[in-house]
Amino acid sequence: MSRAALVTLSAVEVLARFNTRSLTPSDYLAACLEQISRVNPKINALTALDAERAVSQASKATLRWQAGTPMGPLDGLPIGVKDLQDTKGLLTTHGSIRARGNVPDQDLPMVARLRAAGAIILAKTNVPELGAGGNSRNPVWGATGNPFNPNLIAGGSSGGSAAALAANLLPLCTGSDTGGSLRLPAALCGIVGYRPSVDVIAHPTRPLGWSGISVLGPMARTMDDLVLMLSICQGHDPDDPLSAPAAPDRFTSLPRVSLENLRVGFSEDFGGAPVGQGIRETFRSRIDHVRPHVKECRPVDLDLGEMDRAFDILRAESFVAAFAEALDSAPEDFGAHIAANVAMGHAMTLADRGWAHAEQTRILRNFNRVMRDFDVILLPTSPVSPFPWTQSHATEIDGQAMDVYYRWLALAYRGSLAGGPAITLPCGRDANGMPFGLQMLGPVRGDEGLLAAAKALETLFALSPETARPLPDLETLAAPEVDLRSIVTHPPILKTAERSAASSLRTAV
Repeated sequence: MSRAALVTLSAVEVLARFNTRSLTPSDYLAACLEQISRVNPKINALTALDAERAVSQASKATLRWQAGTPMGPLDGLPIGVKDLQDTKGLLTTHGSIRARGNVPDQDLPMVARLRAAGAIILAKTNVPELGAGGNSRNPVWGATGNPFNPNLIAGGSSGGSAAALAANLLPLCTGSDTGGSLRLPAALCGIVGYRPSVDVIAHPTRPLGWSGISVLGPMARTMDDLVLMLSICQGHDPDDPLSAPAAPDRFTSLPRVSLENLRVGFSEDFGGAPVGQGIRETFRSRIDHVRPHVKECRPVDLDLGEMDRAFDILRAESFVAAFAEALDSAPEDFGAHIAANVAMGHAMTLADRGWAHAEQTRILRNFNRVMRDFDVILLPTSPVSPFPWTQSHATEIDGQAMDVYYRWLALAYRGSLAGGPAITLPCGRDANGMPFGLQMLGPVRGDEGLLAAAKALETLFALSPETARPLPDLETLAAPEVDLRSIVTHPPILKTAERSAASSLRTAV
């Protein structure tokens, strides 16, 4: 099999070939590095690359597989880690000039679990500055372009991960999600992004440890790959009081779901969020596609409360907790989005904060009542088709002006408030020929049932060209008209431990 064909294999297929010795980790890594060298300059999905160490680790993994003694279920599989998440010995900038020389001395627990399972941390994936917003561009690395059209956004904040997966640079990538950061880029790039329940994956770097609005999660090209990754990432950490101990078989033996027994609710706009007419029409066609195959498929009212105001306050308080002190001492180190969120938080009162937490509780309970009648709820993920990455965010949707830069993400962040797990499945293309992502919500802590339903729908969608996962034309992918790194104002300052990896990055990318 050619290297170009190897990178199209799923993670599950790659690992199966490792096991049968029909493919070695070294050969697979070489194929990924070749793909990165060819494609990444056109989309800028990967930032820091640790190729030299990865080659050494792949060689050792090859010997272990040949001896029948792999160190874990992911032994020798190269993966990408979102640049908001610490990786031991590998540059982690958060897309911020304040951290452009930051090389952590330990892994985030989720990353440590993946590494312990044998995964090779090959690269970091691009993000917006400090994860703020749905456009993955920052003053350290520049912007990430969509593999279907590099002049358009890949989404955010896990945009580099989504673009890397869609472009076959890597088989698995990590992400995180507060207001849609796993789901939006997955939708715009045609891959799978999963926001798990708050207890599933420990998130000990949350600035407000008792608030579950921000979670970590997996991203992949297929449901089987995503569930494999989730089964390894799950687990407790004492610094995350909301996390629960891992159950070894929790995600390895999902319940069987027959579509003919599935009760489906759907909403075009999640209680009145702005949605473009083209997206509404595409969503309606997908509902028409699903309806004949399920037990029940009917509209549902998702006006659960004052969702936008509650999210504004909960988001702002987390930004104040995380960035206010540093912003006050060095405002020149932060972009406008960070400053705006902190200013919003400073303008709020203790009464506002108390109201927001009480309102989120009411939203949760209203959502629970709705879910009594359904197994899953379907919605669009993004209200618009991808737009140029030179534009910070969608400023107007269907004639409605966006009052803050993240308002266009309401279809996703309203689901974050509801508290249940959420997933985005690739489901064909929109009217502009770009990927369309179908969002699915499940009941609170109903992860296994939602994943099983998503797997069943993925199988259904794969049967039709209209709904199958779209693939970018990487052979004719043109370089963007504007350099994706043109917004870089502060190139990374690399510490000694990082220079060999940076040298590899210049060579491979």
